[in-house]
Amino acid sequence: MAATTSTAETRKSTGSAAPRRGTPGWRTVQHAVQYALMVLLALFCVVPFAWVVLTAVDADGGSTVTLPSFTLDNFTRFFTDGDTPRLFLNSVVVSFAATALNLACGVLGAYGLSRYRFRGRRTFMFSILLIRVIPPPATIVALYLLMVKMHLDDSYLGLVLVEAASALPITLWLLKGTIDAVPFELEEAAWLDGSTRFGAVRRIVLPLVGPGLGAAAMLTFMAVWGDFLTPLVLLQSPDLYPLSIGLFRAFTAFNQVDWGVLAASSVVYTVPPAVLYVFLRRHLMRSNLSGAVKS
Repeated sequence: MAATTSTAETRKSTGSAAPRRGTPGWRTVQHAVQYALMVLLALFCVVPFAWVVLTAVDADGGSTVTLPSFTLDNFTRFFTDGDTPRLFLNSVVVSFAATALNLACGVLGAYGLSRYRFRGRRTFMFSILLIRVIPPPATIVALYLLMVKMHLDDSYLGLVLVEAASALPITLWLLKGTIDAVPFELEEAAWLDGSTRFGAVRRIVLPLVGPGLGAAAMLTFMAVWGDFLTPLVLLQSPDLYPLSIGLFRAFTAFNQVDWGVLAASSVVYTVPPAVLYVFLRRHLMRSNLSGAVKS
């Protein structure tokens, strides 16, 4: 009994010497460190965007973050310059065309991989995903030589084909998993009503795989819109350059950088992905399979 009392007294005396894990003092330190790290991370992410936005509306924009002398002349010069509107239009054409082609091939391929069973299907699926492990710079020379052999270099068509094919593995995996979640009985019911297989896919499957289509479209569009290496290698005509190369050339081709127009170009460059995100989030994330099949 005496030994138990002395042990308790020892624990009590040592416990008051320093805060332990779980005590209010220790939790306060943990929370302070967490909030400090979050603030630093937020500043690291926000400061570049703040510089872009403030410089875009600054009449005397420079390479430092300052309070702007408000003006919209930088955006006016962006849209009235002979080069920048064409660069922006090139990016829009290539990105939307590559995304549309990628989704068309992805839906057909994912449907086949989801609904048909054939030998080596699992190996084929992982082989497709393995392509994404290879760094793009490792294959860009081979792609350029292939486009030259096919006479598709320095053209919209060649660039669209390469961009769509590069994003196809991720699209196949996304849509294959989404189509797997669609009950096959729904298609069978459509067949009994006289619909063809393609008709059932268009009327039954596509409306129910909206989330997968939205995610695949967003990932593909962002990959193509922000790609710099592929158009830099495949294109030689400045008239075909996208805005990503235009921003690079504006920053490196001249001794005197027009920071205002460069920042305005960056702001405009972020608008299409943001608009696409809002559109997809509102319209393509509403599909629901609940109640489609009664148990």
